[in-house]
Amino acid sequence: MTAKSILTAAELDGIAALISHYPTARAACIDSLKLVQEKRRYIADDVLAEIAHLLGMSVAELDEVATFYNLIYRQPVGETVILLCDSVTCWMMGRNQVAADISKRLAIKDGETTADGKYTMLPIVCLGHCDHAPAMLMGKTLVGNVDAAQLDRLLPEARA
Repeated sequence: MTAKSILTAAELDGIAALISHYPTARAACIDSLKLVQEKRRYIADDVLAEIAHLLGMSVAELDEVATFYNLIYRQPVGETVILLCDSVTCWMMGRNQVAADISKRLAIKDGETTADGKYTMLPIVCLGHCDHAPAMLMGKTLVGNVDAAQLDRLLPEARA
């Protein structure tokens, strides 16, 4: 690690505060990754390396955690991430049509980001909202019974 930190003072302070709540520093790994990702939107390699150092972990160990946990993004994502459930229930209730509608409105497919960097659409295994399938998480907002009319309200600037 270089003498100058890649992380901001607020990020360093936040990680220190998180570490103080656990018996070992490494136990704060997911919370630390989420804290840093909040402003940066993803965890770049150099940032991951610095966080690993602060937590007393190897880069490989922290990368294993970051790549396993599907809400930690290791590649750049849009300002708003649309996590579209692809569970069996959502699939049966029209998930593929919702994905097609979003794709048409935003000109992206699963795993892609809009050209303006506003939206990224990603599949997710389950959101636990099966009684309101198809479901998606748009940013931090859980949305159920997703249909074209709801997409018109949620994505007004991108009407088909």
